[in-house]
Amino acid sequence: QVQLVESGGGLVQAGDPHRLSCTASGKIFVFNTMGWYRQAPGNQREFVASVSTDSTTKYADSVAGRFIITRANDVVYLGMNTLNPEDTGVYYCFFNAQDQNYWGKGTLVTVSS
Repeated sequence: QVQLVESGGGLVQAGDPHRLSCTASGKIFVFNTMGWYRQAPGNQREFVASVSTDSTTKYADSVAGRFIITRANDVVYLGMNTLNPEDTGVYYCFFNAQDQNYWGKGTLVTVSS
């Protein structure tokens, strides 16, 4: 089992930077991928960004160039820049290893205009 704890959600002004973090604990496989999904009100959960233990990163088109994902061992960070109200949603951390996905409980980010 892998446990994920997110932090950093809150109310943010449009245009301001913000950062989320997620810490994984438990049975951590050597090779894994961590990242973020988000779910806006009334929408389905969507992929945001991911980073693997080999430093491979992926971004959704909607955040590429604005968000930066990094990790330090079992902690993943999502640096968010140029936020806009469309970035509002619950951000969920995920951990994937050996075809198993684990999810955090989510942290709400609200971007006000």
